Amino acid sequence: MLGPRVLIVEDDADLRGVLGRGLREEGFEVETVSTGHEALERVDHVGPDVIVIDIGLPDTDGRDLCQAMRARGVQTPVLFLTARDALVDRIAGFDAGGDDYVAKPFALVEVVARLQALVRRGGTEAAVEAVGLRLDPVTHSVSASGVEVPLTPTEFRLLARLLSRPGEAVRRRDLVRAGWPHGAIVRENTLDAYVARLRRKLRELEAPPEIGTVHGVGYRLQ
Repeated sequence: MLGPRVLIVEDDADLRGVLGRGLREEGFEVETVSTGHEALERVDHVGPDVIVIDIGLPDTDGRDLCQAMRARGVQTPVLFLTARDALVDRIAGFDAGGDDYVAKPFALVEVVARLQALVRRGGTEAAVEAVGLRLDPVTHSVSASGVEVPLTPTEFRLLARLLSRPGEAVRRRDLVRAGWPHGAIVRENTLDAYVARLRRKLRELEAPPEIGTVHGVGYRLQ
């Protein structure tokens, strides 16, 4: 049985080699590239289950690369590698559509654990249906009446949390826990921005439920 496919986007040849060898030993199928341009050319062909992106690439910022992939419909979970562990850099990574990050220098065992968690979270559980919506973890999409709209992994997890309790208020902290990795510091307006994106995407469906604001508490799918 083949392991999860990972695309590594890292310009440092030594680090790229270490990551590639280490992940192969852990059972991953590995493809490596050194620039953002190569990553955009290869991502559709590779069809990765998870992507590792160094923020400091020679031809682009890794966060811009992630946004470009999201704009092209690539919903694969992204783990950022960053030499900076400042709060502002972590927030910028999540805002760009990333799912987790590891600060350099790092232990390979930590990268492996985080990638395995991302693969599980983006796995192939059965689709969920409620309040007229169908949430499909295989395609990372939401559909209703034959119309399907793609979601980013974070959008998917947030909507799944709301869909698990239709009509009930879901607290902001519960949504943050569902949407972002443990230990992530998520700004108030970051959660609000993701909910706004979900609202826009749901409007593309026929007669969709609405995400209502429960002031002082969180949000409700109604």
